[in-house]
Amino acid sequence: MIACVGREKSTSKIIISNLASHVRFEDIQHLLTPHGKVISCDKLTSKDPNTQTVQITFETPDQAQQAVSHINDTELEGRPIKAELAVEKKPKRSRGPGAPFGGLPGQSRQTDFPLRILVQSDMVGAIIGRQGSTIRQITQQTRARVDVHRKDNVGSLEKAITIYGNPENCTNACKRILEVMQQEANNTNKGEISLKILAHNNLIGRIIGKGGNTIKRIMQETDTKITVSSINDINSFNLERIITVKGSIENMSRAEAQISAKLRQSYENDLQAMAPQSMMFPGLHPMAMMATAGIGYGSRGLYTGQAPYPGMYPAAGGPQVGAGDSQETTYLYIPNNAVGAIIGTKGSHIRNIIRFSGATVKIAPLDESKPQDTQTERRVTIVGSPEAQWKAQYLIFEKMREEGFVAGADDVRLTVEIMVPSSQVGRIIGKGGQNVRELQRVTGSVIKLPEQGASQQDDETTVHIIGPFFSVQSAQRRIRAMVLQSITPQQPTRPPRGQRTQKEPGQPSEAPSDAQ
Repeated sequence: MIACVGREKSTSKIIISNLASHVRFEDIQHLLTPHGKVISCDKLTSKDPNTQTVQITFETPDQAQQAVSHINDTELEGRPIKAELAVEKKPKRSRGPGAPFGGLPGQSRQTDFPLRILVQSDMVGAIIGRQGSTIRQITQQTRARVDVHRKDNVGSLEKAITIYGNPENCTNACKRILEVMQQEANNTNKGEISLKILAHNNLIGRIIGKGGNTIKRIMQETDTKITVSSINDINSFNLERIITVKGSIENMSRAEAQISAKLRQSYENDLQAMAPQSMMFPGLHPMAMMATAGIGYGSRGLYTGQAPYPGMYPAAGGPQVGAGDSQETTYLYIPNNAVGAIIGTKGSHIRNIIRFSGATVKIAPLDESKPQDTQTERRVTIVGSPEAQWKAQYLIFEKMREEGFVAGADDVRLTVEIMVPSSQVGRIIGKGGQNVRELQRVTGSVIKLPEQGASQQDDETTVHIIGPFFSVQSAQRRIRAMVLQSITPQQPTRPPRGQRTQKEPGQPSEAPSDAQ
């Protein structure tokens, strides 16, 4: 092992440059994994517009050093690639909405996940204080930055406050605000106050927990009462839910610390889960991925201009940026006992899925000709653009996980079916099954097709894809890209700037592994 010296010693990140513009994560994965587990892969700005530069984060500095030693000057597709340790810069203090939001997906800094609370509008004056004296004092004492959004939603009964800083500082500032609110309530005979925390809808399931276990545990440990606002109260313009905490100031503060820690961890987990996938989905606009993976949390413009992609969802009825015109049909199979959760009270949840995704979603009824106890699954038909497919399927997978239709910490694994021209089945399988084995290896899904050589009676053949969300998405996009390439002859013209050319999924970057 080569020893690192100086300030590079502690870094677990490496920079790989001079990659061809069409190279994706899985094309370099075989160079990285022998040296350790890859935590994230972030695309950086390249000095040469014809090449790509990425930052890879390993678990330990030793793994990073070993990777650099072996990868530097390695040839990939006839091009020598450059690998070097990243120079760790001293992190700057968080400066609120103007600060970069941790760079690209996969980088997580605790200071960049703020605490958002709601307060009654008539409390704002007391919180700010005469000529800003109270809020200035809170900021100085807690070393947190406190922004009161008093000009937002003019005339509303409540105003949002955003608190920036490390977790302990945010909690201390929140507690001081609660103390000021209680003093004001005492002076005006308004009785007890409550704490209202704002959280993105995508994170709420983790706060509630399976069967409400997480929220019950927090209530018991902090001696508070906690309720969460209904999903029916959110819309495409505001995707935040309200977590209301009641109890003594000390107990509310303890509950806030636990809730914020859970929210922050869930948010960072989403970013890390997304990062290595960001170069793996041909034909799909990046916004669709980031929309459901964590970038753009804070739908009230909190992170506008910070995240590398737009907000959580496009505005209701607005155009979907980058959405393709092509309509795709996908069949998703869910357990029969999960149908009620997907539909929601009076159809509320499935309406939200349709509204947020822009896809058509229909759940097949029970087959009356068969005994009910033999029908363990129901087919969900999803029709929409690639982006709409991604969002609708994500929301169904996420709801399944929230409702506990999974054992332990495992991912939700569902079966997805797509139809392909029967004439393309051989191409997808490949010689001796080579292509389908490579697809399974790269995506992590189980892919089932008819045996090669079997007679195809219909014009279209069903492809079964089984696995967790990101795996089945990657497999869907790759198979559809293979079919599209065979229908549309490749043009020798250079692709538009910023658009990656599609690598043939059937051409493995390393020897294919055995079928799963």
